Amino acid sequence: MASQELGNMIRIRALTRDDIPFAMKLKDQAGWNQTEADWRRFLDMEPDGCFAAEWGGQAVGTTVTCVFGSVAWIAMVLVDPEWRGRGIGKAIMSHALGFLDAQGVPSVRLDATALGKPLYEKLGFVAEYELARYEGIPLGPSPYPLPPEGEGTQRVVEKASPQDWPQLFQLDREITTADRSKFLSRLFSERREDVRMVRSGTEIVGFLAGRPGVRAWQIGPCLATHAAGAMLLADAAHRHVGRRVFIDIPVHNQAVVNTADRLGLTVQRHLLRMCRGCPVTERTDRIWASSGPELG
Repeated sequence: MASQELGNMIRIRALTRDDIPFAMKLKDQAGWNQTEADWRRFLDMEPDGCFAAEWGGQAVGTTVTCVFGSVAWIAMVLVDPEWRGRGIGKAIMSHALGFLDAQGVPSVRLDATALGKPLYEKLGFVAEYELARYEGIPLGPSPYPLPPEGEGTQRVVEKASPQDWPQLFQLDREITTADRSKFLSRLFSERREDVRMVRSGTEIVGFLAGRPGVRAWQIGPCLATHAAGAMLLADAAHRHVGRRVFIDIPVHNQAVVNTADRLGLTVQRHLLRMCRGCPVTERTDRIWASSGPELG
């Protein structure tokens, strides 16, 4: 989509790698956790769907999109605090939605902060469910729970090899109803040592990944059955003892909330998952950790 002039002062254009230092400045002003590697990943996954807003020729805002088949995500909606209140956030969001509408994507989702929620509601987004960001330094793992009757025999948490990744992509599709393989393959390739999984017989019933941030290690995504999810988070706690972590959890998934409490983590803030267009029915009982506000 070509650059867009809105009024006499706002211009929306493509975000490029040359903008990463500016994007990091906005992110730091907001106190968010993303790294330069995260911005490069956004640009590589959806090079035509990342945007910068300019006011009078000066870069003042950002947003990124990512299309996962029938579902798309919008993230990193940031406006320089000195330039807020001039319609820049609405302009860049409207441009991003126009880009996604041109792709024919029926469902557009995002994780809203309290600051962004009123704007997103005006643009047609409706609430789906709430997530809580838990933060802290894990106290250490509790013993792995025994699998409930009927769930097969989960024995150990294993490192996932590239040969296993297609099965992890399929499990992710079944739970999120979106094809996030381009994100997961990129994340797994960057952090091969951190991709873990649990089998029940020959079936993979859960996986966990993570990535570094400037403030904390982001645990997630973790998608799993009840027993496998508890095992994967216990393993992650063991590997990250002494390191500050973030984990974004659906608040009504009580099993994960209880696990986070046992690990000594506390709620930092809440996020609201919202959708515009066709509703998306995720298996939230299988979401032990979201990927983060950027990609669900």
